[in-house]
Amino acid sequence: MLELKDLNVSYGAIHAIYDVSLTVNDGEIVSLIGANGAGKTTILHTITGLKKSMNGSIVYNGNDLTKIEPSKIITLGMAHVPEGRHIFPAMTVGENLEMGAYIRNDKDGIQTSVKEVFERFPRLKERRKQLAGTLSGGEQQMLAVGRALMSRPNIILMDEPSMGLSPLLVKEIFNIIKEVHKQGITVLLVEQNAKMALSIADRAYVLETGHISMSGEAKELLNDEKVKKAYLGL
Repeated sequence: MLELKDLNVSYGAIHAIYDVSLTVNDGEIVSLIGANGAGKTTILHTITGLKKSMNGSIVYNGNDLTKIEPSKIITLGMAHVPEGRHIFPAMTVGENLEMGAYIRNDKDGIQTSVKEVFERFPRLKERRKQLAGTLSGGEQQMLAVGRALMSRPNIILMDEPSMGLSPLLVKEIFNIIKEVHKQGITVLLVEQNAKMALSIADRAYVLETGHISMSGEAKELLNDEKVKKAYLGL
């Protein structure tokens, strides 16, 4: 479904991503873990076209994303839940969800999708006319996920969905990710909470200062001594 091969990305003179190669197969949850500043968000931004690569390829269902405008990538069935949520604070919850469906023309289908989001997130239904900027952090994260679902994606890229949330809400967000996956949506998850990320993933990659240092089955990495010491606080 998604394949990165020998990807290199820089910020001016700073070489941020070195020869990164990874794959995400249809129906998987793949986690990309690593310390803050390792380059995880940069990789997601490069996949979705927000950041240009120096070289290497990003192929999604046969399409080379490095040659496609960012505004067109979402039409291929890819959605991005960005770090920091980036909901529209001055718009209502309902309006935010409608913005997630801006590429669609099926009004009845859009309303059906809104109902599906509200079934998944009852708190959002209660606040559908409330300004998104007044929601709690957990509710804003739910809104960001719900907005992404409105485009009916085949794959969702999630960037630090648990950031800044209480332990109880972190558990709830990861349950939501598992439920989204059960709907048949593939997930590429970038997350600093390595234990939670590895516990729900099929496979995972470890990113260290811009390069992949380890990869494999998530359960194996969860029990790897190096990973435990570096990322699990054990």
